[in-house]
Amino acid sequence: MIEIRRIWTQVEDVFHEFGPRGAQPQRRGVLAVVLANPFAGRYVPDIVPMMEAMKPAGVELAQRLVAAMKLEPVAIQSYGKGGIVGVDGESEHGHLWHVPGGYAMRELLERHGVPTKAIVPSNTKVGGPGARIDIPLTHVNASYVRSHFDTIEAGVPGAPMGDEIAFFLAMSTGARIHERVGGLRVDQIKGEDGLR
Repeated sequence: MIEIRRIWTQVEDVFHEFGPRGAQPQRRGVLAVVLANPFAGRYVPDIVPMMEAMKPAGVELAQRLVAAMKLEPVAIQSYGKGGIVGVDGESEHGHLWHVPGGYAMRELLERHGVPTKAIVPSNTKVGGPGARIDIPLTHVNASYVRSHFDTIEAGVPGAPMGDEIAFFLAMSTGARIHERVGGLRVDQIKGEDGLR
């Protein structure tokens, strides 16, 4: 059921947008996996088996993203995920990534002592080859930490084809450079409900 055609990664260091150079750059990474959509061109009532089948791939891809970022998992402070479904599929197919993608990142970080109470934010759409998507990022342990509200734009050249899906994982090492809009601070996280 899982037929991978491509794996694509993007890693960037953000030093500043305006103002002085930040004390430390924010490293952001995205990994995309392009795979065949077994439901393309037809309506299938039960699509959950694909979610289950993708779990092992999710774990491997989360590890691969951290390795591409050249970091230890303890350096990750925010995460997000997304999916672009080729035009012969439906947006619901992109939501199959919630468990294999989201839980894979949480499991990887938890194994290395990083608490991950916060839900992994997500964005999904239908699009053609070269379509791009904005992937939301939030703090791994408290979604209300405003300094870590972020977005990373991603897309895979030439993908997804009509009968494919591109699934994305995204991680970041911290707050936006020069964040200054207030709100809950990292040192104020209680870690009880994934929000605060």
